[in-house]
Amino acid sequence: MRNRLIVVTVAAAAVLLAASLRPGLTTLTAQAPQYRAPQGPDGKPDLNGIWQVLNTAHWDVEPHAAGASVVRDLGALSAVPGGLGVVVGDEIPYTPNARATRRENYENRLRRDPAIKCYLPGVPRATYMPFPFQIIQSQEHIMIVHEFAGAVRTIYMENHTEAPAPSWMGWSNGHWEGDTLVVDTTGFNGMTWFDRAGNFHSDALHVVERFTARSPDTLTYEVTIEDPNVFVRPWNMSMPVYRRVEEDAQLLEFRCVEFVEDLIYGHLRKQPVQ
Repeated sequence: MRNRLIVVTVAAAAVLLAASLRPGLTTLTAQAPQYRAPQGPDGKPDLNGIWQVLNTAHWDVEPHAAGASVVRDLGALSAVPGGLGVVVGDEIPYTPNARATRRENYENRLRRDPAIKCYLPGVPRATYMPFPFQIIQSQEHIMIVHEFAGAVRTIYMENHTEAPAPSWMGWSNGHWEGDTLVVDTTGFNGMTWFDRAGNFHSDALHVVERFTARSPDTLTYEVTIEDPNVFVRPWNMSMPVYRRVEEDAQLLEFRCVEFVEDLIYGHLRKQPVQ
């Protein structure tokens, strides 16, 4: 019986192979047309919706093994999940001095990470935090609203200008290259990190993001990072972004300032909170 099953399996495989080699027959992958997103009133791809990244870049954009948290009392609840990384080429090209600062940041991450104190996460970190964000699109502006800390970005699609002042989220100008939304952001205050692992930048940071629809519910998010004060050359990140498809999908409030008041101002209290 076993020999008979083997013969049948091999015969079936041979039939499939022969069919695939017949003239005029090619694989579905080779024939599949490139996806094109529905068009908005301005003829540009409609990226409106609620989206979320599902990876471990928020903990560390470079490849990393799982590890214990610095908050030991929380055990596995705050452990760091392992990740393959999102940096193209795996390693961020720091200058020697900047790499030493990155190590110091990592060793003191519980105290130094700006996001712990609910400061706005910056770009591109806001995109791959474990919170959803919403794209609201018009011809003149595209807004990206983040659940974390209620952070909001305005991308100016017309009348491009330079940043009036440094800020946490920078100043974003956008344009379309075919079906890809390209966002050019400068004007950072140099106080944000890329992740919880201490990867950082200066106020000379220049970020170029590319959002491309790959299916009705998937975007490809590509980022080019430049900062001559910290890196020896530009470097890139790439990751998929997924649409939240629940019927009741929405951004909820996560105004984390109230969660960190005692952490930031507790030393000013006359009496400590019990």
